[in-house]
Amino acid sequence: MSLPLNDPAWLERMYNNRALVPDHMDYLQRWARDSAQVRAQVPCVLDVAYGTGVGETLDVFPSTRPAGAPVPVLVFIHGGYWRALDKSDHSFIAPPFNQAGFCVVVVNYALCPGTPEAPVTIPHIVRQMEKAVAWVARNIEAHGGDARRITVAGHSAGGHLAAMLLTSVWPLIGAGLPDGLVRNALSISGLHDLEPLMHTPFLQEALHLTDQHVLQDSPARLLAPEHGILYCVAGGDESEEFHRQNGLVQQAWGVHSVPRCQVLPGLNHFSILDTLAQPGKDLHHMAQNLLRM
Repeated sequence: MSLPLNDPAWLERMYNNRALVPDHMDYLQRWARDSAQVRAQVPCVLDVAYGTGVGETLDVFPSTRPAGAPVPVLVFIHGGYWRALDKSDHSFIAPPFNQAGFCVVVVNYALCPGTPEAPVTIPHIVRQMEKAVAWVARNIEAHGGDARRITVAGHSAGGHLAAMLLTSVWPLIGAGLPDGLVRNALSISGLHDLEPLMHTPFLQEALHLTDQHVLQDSPARLLAPEHGILYCVAGGDESEEFHRQNGLVQQAWGVHSVPRCQVLPGLNHFSILDTLAQPGKDLHHMAQNLLRM
């Protein structure tokens, strides 16, 4: 399929989600408000350093069920086109999973473009996410989590990062880390081929994507992982490009690695994330299915 990558107006229509959802600020403000309430009311350990770099912190929300055997862990990565938002906007994800018997970790990362002295690129953020998951593997048992049962979920840019973590070669990242450290992943409205974003005007100044970045950090251009499975979902009310991006990684990796690739009707780029935290909704069920595998 040939894409009109030299057409700025088309790229804007396909990738500017805030323009496509006029009430997007209502979602963002509610997420931040609800998340602050969660942090004030439920047991959590906040702003834990998983490294020494900018943005290298995470929040841990232990299971609220009585202590027993270690429980599966959901690591959540926020979106914002790698250039916006924060883990503190997404604490609202945790309580439904905690109440179901899971441990939740919400991670932060440095935002593009960084500073002239410390530039931030997408490859830099991928390395940070590897560092964060390595921290989880080594430390989560202290919070009741099972380091052998880590599922990563991410929204938008976070969906891209979740898919990338399935391809990581963990024994090369840290001593003692096993192959298949990330057991499963869930990409929600994820971006699986970075090439169109390299040409999208409103993103160029922040992301500074190069041909090399596209090749090395587009999940749909990489080999299928040897371990774990990926679920991909997008909202029915998202753009045609987000629907295409949703299907790309299944086409590249095959149904063995990506057994579920769905478009959920009636949901836009923001409302789809609400359903992750709503028991009874398809997306919440999908996440729990991955956690229980």
